[in-house]
Amino acid sequence: MLPYALIDLHCDTLTALSPEDAPLLEALRDPAKRDETVSAFTERVRNTDTLDLPGHHFSLSAIPEGVSWCQCCAIFLPDGLKGEDAIAYYDLHRHSFQRQMDVLSDKVRPCRTASDIEAAWAQGRAAAVLTVENGSALAGRLERVETLARDGVRMLTLTWNGENEIGSGNVTDRGLSDFGREAVRELERQGIIIDVSHLNDRGFNDLLEVAQKPFAASHSNARAVCGHKRNLTDDQVREMVRRGCLIGLNYYNAFLREDGQPALPDDLWRHAEHFLELGAEHCLALGSDADGADLPPWLDGPEKFAGLYQFFLDRGLTPVQAEGILWRNARNFYKEIC
Repeated sequence: MLPYALIDLHCDTLTALSPEDAPLLEALRDPAKRDETVSAFTERVRNTDTLDLPGHHFSLSAIPEGVSWCQCCAIFLPDGLKGEDAIAYYDLHRHSFQRQMDVLSDKVRPCRTASDIEAAWAQGRAAAVLTVENGSALAGRLERVETLARDGVRMLTLTWNGENEIGSGNVTDRGLSDFGREAVRELERQGIIIDVSHLNDRGFNDLLEVAQKPFAASHSNARAVCGHKRNLTDDQVREMVRRGCLIGLNYYNAFLREDGQPALPDDLWRHAEHFLELGAEHCLALGSDADGADLPPWLDGPEKFAGLYQFFLDRGLTPVQAEGILWRNARNFYKEIC
């Protein structure tokens, strides 16, 4: 089975409907149009196997034969959904995940721990780990951390781009709120991995004052290579290395290079190489951002994702280093945290 395994820390495939459904999601974000679209949107979510749709960046049926795969599947909550609206949106997609795990059980198994992942692989099935992108799913209620833990959520991205009850994302300038600091402590207590992708620099510094356990940046690149604010600074990377955290390489064109040109394989390599130069050999993993971002055509599907093993070997990494990035570092991190 091994070394040909792959763990992807982040995709938006679970909440990505077909392209023709895009107007429904846009309308759902508009309070003036929400009531008339909720029922139609809900019906589509309840009846669409998003994790196995042709044409998506990630699809269970497209996993190459012989590759033991683990996919972290995020419930993505758009900025603007708060309180009961956020809870309802989270619940809708949580039920969708559970339904798909039943319907597609011949291909995939829901997993919460490293042992669960390895058991799924031993059965010849993919492993699916439920995560959440945007802490608005907590709706500002500390008790909801326990609810998410019971639901099987293993990682929570504290913010998206904007601001929620926890803190501020990369397009805003405030740090963690008092509730956000409490939420960090409770997330750690409940064994849910804290994810700092999208968090702004001030919020990151606030987190360092509160966090007692290693955390993750599930889909973030190196700001020294591409200057987007979504990427990590060298000081942030060094601190994450010191704390034994986890960093997932993001395949999004705009986070790979900043000149607006399509990203090339060497662009991804420059990020990986820079992380390794900063000492992140045992912290570096994959976080594709599949079905949530514009990916380059040479890296837009499971077969191409799996090809990164040979990609890293061709650029001089040892098999042990390549395996570390593809799956071993993430597996070891899950063993420690989950």
